[in-house]
Amino acid sequence: MKRVYFLRHGEADWPDWDRPDDERPLTKHGRKEIKRVAKFLRRVGAEPRLIFTSPLARAAQTAEIAAQRLCLEVGREEMLGKEFNVEKFRSLMRACQVDSFVIVGHEPDFSRVIAELTGARVVLAKGGVALVELEDAAGEGSLRWLFPPRFAKRL
Repeated sequence: MKRVYFLRHGEADWPDWDRPDDERPLTKHGRKEIKRVAKFLRRVGAEPRLIFTSPLARAAQTAEIAAQRLCLEVGREEMLGKEFNVEKFRSLMRACQVDSFVIVGHEPDFSRVIAELTGARVVLAKGGVALVELEDAAGEGSLRWLFPPRFAKRL
């Protein structure tokens, strides 16, 4: 059984941003929010072994914050960038030799992949996290839970 935590990057809304979208960083609020979400993951007993992140700045920053709080290493994974899909997810699962890991990426890709794996119709909020359990890379998964970042703030 593999446990995959889908973590969407934190808030990165910069109304006057005039550089490439791929370089857009987290806001101060986004960084604070991800710290709370990582703390929440520890409190619910999540024990991921690795974190893989999209190469985009906002996702990489999210992964670094979460990794620091969870005492994990971060691996950059190009597949988690634009146009992430279920085939790329299955490829990542086959390559990953640990039973529990976090992937940090983007919408609407994460919601589509979760839907294809589990049949659940979801929307993953910025800073939100979902747990999907799978028997193997080719099999269907089960959505165990999905929380928006505001839930972590309340606990």
